[in-house]
Amino acid sequence: MQYAGIAWTADGYEVEIVDDTGERAQAPTRWGAERVTELTDWLERTGRESGEPLAVVVESTNGLVDGLFTAAGLDVHRADPWVLPERPDFGSVPARSLADRARRGLTGLSPLTAEGGGQTGRDDDYHDGIRRSADAEAELTRAGRCFRHGPRDRREIALTFDDGPDPAHTREVLDLLARYGVHATFFCVGLHVNALPDEVRRIVDAGHSLGNHTWSHPFLPDLTARQFRLQIDRTADAFDRAVGTVPTVFRPPYGCRTPEMLSELRAGGPALALWDVDSWDWARPGPEKIARTVLDHVLPGSMILMHDGGGDRRQSVAALPAVLEGLLEQDYRFVSADTLASRTATH
Repeated sequence: MQYAGIAWTADGYEVEIVDDTGERAQAPTRWGAERVTELTDWLERTGRESGEPLAVVVESTNGLVDGLFTAAGLDVHRADPWVLPERPDFGSVPARSLADRARRGLTGLSPLTAEGGGQTGRDDDYHDGIRRSADAEAELTRAGRCFRHGPRDRREIALTFDDGPDPAHTREVLDLLARYGVHATFFCVGLHVNALPDEVRRIVDAGHSLGNHTWSHPFLPDLTARQFRLQIDRTADAFDRAVGTVPTVFRPPYGCRTPEMLSELRAGGPALALWDVDSWDWARPGPEKIARTVLDHVLPGSMILMHDGGGDRRQSVAALPAVLEGLLEQDYRFVSADTLASRTATH
């Protein structure tokens, strides 16, 4: 068997593949974040040509590749902090450490699925963080700095897309939005903003809004306060370099909250933008199901969650015309997440 460790860096990904004896099965490789589709194809081909099963392992602060990997049929596992060496403040543990940990025993790692995503097997930690955050979240909400939706007395909604920009799917989404004359908000990850600044400029030039979605889409309960702050600040810096502005809204990956994270937001910075309508497009249930889920649950003021990056988003793109047509038929007006935030703060 072979084991591929995938580490994230400030620029992209490093890959090391070892065999059962711990010897390198391939020379180490580096991949820019804009080449993640190529990386996926390379891993699939490497496993197939080796004639041996290939186990791919990522760590819990790398939530940007598992969707593509699982969609390609790769055997993907997540290594959590308690089975790894100490992580740097920015970046993951080395790829070799991840490959070696997998070689020593896959049973100590969590197998990832398309349905569970990067947090597969961490539901207890997820819900515990939200429970512990209730008071801090309520305080932010009272201050107008945390919202799931806007006022219910206006036929306004915010359509949002997470995990981009993606060199293929984001352009497809933008083309459809332009066809229907609809504006949206794109919650982008810093790793992709840094690698694909032209795509970010394309979003802004088309009249859409931006949101901060961290640098590497980590499982936030596994970050220290400093690591969380670096995820936010470096993503803001990448936006500033790309388009000369910094988003005023932030969406946590998976909707995770912890008191430690919220205390950092309380000290200043972007408002916390959650959602009240989850399209479930990330689970790839089929375009018809995605569209029906949105249209069955939307209300005045809703914030709708969809995705343009971080995985195989062909179903999201295919569902979008029915979503847009259904919402327009109901006379909804599309506004930015920033606008909903301002309405909530003054309502």
